[in-house]
Amino acid sequence: MKQLHTTRRRGIVLTPTGLKQLQSAIESLEIIENNGNKFTMAELSDRINVSIKTLTRLWSLNSAVDQKTLKCCFNAFNLKLRNEDYTFFNEYHNTPNLPAPSLRMNVAKNPNESLLANSYRTHPLEQPEHSWLYSDGPVPTDSAIYIERPPIEKLVYREITQPGAVIQIRSPRQMGKSSLVLRLLSFAQMQGYRTVTLNCYQMDNNCLKDLNKLLRYLCWRVAKELNIDPDLNNQWDEEIGCKLSSSFYFHNHLLNKNQRPVVLVWNGIERFFEYPHVAHEFFDLLRSWSEEARQNTNWQKLRLVMVYSTEEYISLDINRFPLNIGLPISLPEFTQSQVENLAKRHGLNWYGKKEIQELMSLVGGHPALIRLSLYYLCCQGMSFTKLVEEAIANGGIYRYHLYQKWVKLQENPHLARTYAAVLATDEQKGWLDPVQTDKLERLGLIRYESDRILPRYEIYRSYFSKQL
Repeated sequence: MKQLHTTRRRGIVLTPTGLKQLQSAIESLEIIENNGNKFTMAELSDRINVSIKTLTRLWSLNSAVDQKTLKCCFNAFNLKLRNEDYTFFNEYHNTPNLPAPSLRMNVAKNPNESLLANSYRTHPLEQPEHSWLYSDGPVPTDSAIYIERPPIEKLVYREITQPGAVIQIRSPRQMGKSSLVLRLLSFAQMQGYRTVTLNCYQMDNNCLKDLNKLLRYLCWRVAKELNIDPDLNNQWDEEIGCKLSSSFYFHNHLLNKNQRPVVLVWNGIERFFEYPHVAHEFFDLLRSWSEEARQNTNWQKLRLVMVYSTEEYISLDINRFPLNIGLPISLPEFTQSQVENLAKRHGLNWYGKKEIQELMSLVGGHPALIRLSLYYLCCQGMSFTKLVEEAIANGGIYRYHLYQKWVKLQENPHLARTYAAVLATDEQKGWLDPVQTDKLERLGLIRYESDRILPRYEIYRSYFSKQL
């Protein structure tokens, strides 16, 4: 009788999940301890107390190591090794018992080389399923299609570790603010920080019309997120006013009960601009908390992140609002090399080819429009020629994006007339109202080229020339 061979378990290898967790922890320490510079293999070897040869086997994802070694690696970065972080090695087939990973670390041949350089090397079939979902909303933290825009990520990671930090993340819609915030929150959680995210569009209008209601909502919500009994009625003193009451509440009731920093993210803070009186008072209060952090260790635990779209305050005088606090972060467009990288992660070999130039001449490096284009090319079977031909059609793939811009212009007739003048000629436009051109730039519709003011993308020129 023929004897059946069974698979022996001999050693373990990292899974893509474990690799991502370990990689994120290493990158966090590089930012905090090494000024953002990458650790070399020799430095990591000393930190983990294993040989460079063993590290090379571990990063390769196709050579087994013993479980004790893997635990040492995780412990060196204050991580706990979980079951989903590794799999057993199939000795007879010389392959790990898992599908090909979507993330892979390069093996540094030179001990002084950077370990994590060019670590995202993907194949479309190896990407998580959500990478191929319709391009709408933030890119998940475990997605292989997120494109970093140096030095932005390092700047926000480093800043959030500073006592009493305040960060402003601002740009027109669909430029990647929410995707960046997801990664900032993940980084903060890896440092052991508590995190609270507030979406201003989930708040009732009554809260935004009344400062007292707004601050009570804020205190109650943060307490709930931190698993602290709100006890608002006993902690609130109407006689001293809501601003002092909320300040004492944060200082004595929330921050005093947390030994770790608390990261408070305000998403969609542009909604406050619809209520100027309350917005002015509220932002003044946030400024006072930031100033208190310069000398008060309790307030230093609070780290504020304010996220807003520059499109939503084109009809307002932004100088009325004290938003000039903290580190300002504006998100740029993708460069050509970044678009090439993203196309490659979608399985398109566009390096040095005319498709990159044609697509970017149409929509520039706009992150959402580039992602949307690649989705239709890769997932809907649309040809590149058809994509370009239908780009400005009312039923084309960019119709929702264009319609949102059109609505903003319709709401501001003076702004629409100014943009019509921009579209009418490519000559110098120094005579145009600078206030209106500033608003057009905040809306993302124009760009400056020396003394000239031009439509930001060819798609805007074509579409709005017809509409206006």
